[in-house]
Amino acid sequence: MNTAFRYEEAFSRNIGWVTEEEQQLLRRKRVAIGGMGGVGGNHLITMARLGVGRFSLSDLDVFEVANFNRQFGATMEHLNEPKLRVMEEAARDINPELDIRSLPDGLTLENIDAFLEGVDLYMDSLDMFALDIRRRVFQRCHDMGIPAITAAPMGMGTSMLAFVPGGMSFEEYFRFDDVETFEEKIIQFVIGVSPSMIQRDYLVEKGSVNFFRKKLPSTAMAIDLAAGVACSNGLKLLLGRGDTLCAPRGLHFDAYRNRLVKTWRPWGNRNPLQRYMFLRVRGLLLGLEG
Repeated sequence: MNTAFRYEEAFSRNIGWVTEEEQQLLRRKRVAIGGMGGVGGNHLITMARLGVGRFSLSDLDVFEVANFNRQFGATMEHLNEPKLRVMEEAARDINPELDIRSLPDGLTLENIDAFLEGVDLYMDSLDMFALDIRRRVFQRCHDMGIPAITAAPMGMGTSMLAFVPGGMSFEEYFRFDDVETFEEKIIQFVIGVSPSMIQRDYLVEKGSVNFFRKKLPSTAMAIDLAAGVACSNGLKLLLGRGDTLCAPRGLHFDAYRNRLVKTWRPWGNRNPLQRYMFLRVRGLLLGLEG
């Protein structure tokens, strides 16, 4: 351990926005982050700089050139290296005292409970299309009383949902079982996370979005904003102060359009507005596919 490191000094500039007592509380908190790519990597670095002292992390992928436009650890130096190892090292460079539990083979149905053991907050950063394991993780968070946040990069902004103990569950909100195909379930996820869809108006290459081929564009700005919004609300949940919009309420901020939208969708994706949006998006994608 680097003898020059001192926790209180390293995070002293947080004091003012948090109290010294809250900073020590963060030091003892454990945050689980599923996935160390764009969203997850930035979540980890932001939470580490907040002084969170314990993490449970998972990822099974390596950095590729196609990650360079948005992922924190994606550089020539780390090309083809495991994302989990690279991001662990980056976090320990910020705080060498970190307590990190890692799953280098990724999340599975068998290891979710071990991954969530002793966790105070779960931050979703799994691949958009990893729907089955995402549903299971959120269900276990609901069962175990762990607050969970998902903040999706959308265009040049982010949309966030939080699920808290005693509140609406992930499944109750997204209603995946109301549709049949995998592609329709992905549409349910996208319109559920981003009910306002305010990013759609400045998409200049329509063919860049194709759920059927698991193809989506992304920007570094959206990744950074997702971390800022998710970690700000994660901080409030960890410290038990401040208001966090919880499902069926959500938040969408778009920096390109200079817009902030607070959404409210009673019954989740069974809300009439959501049913309309589902039919519209499905029709658009079927048209692109054809």
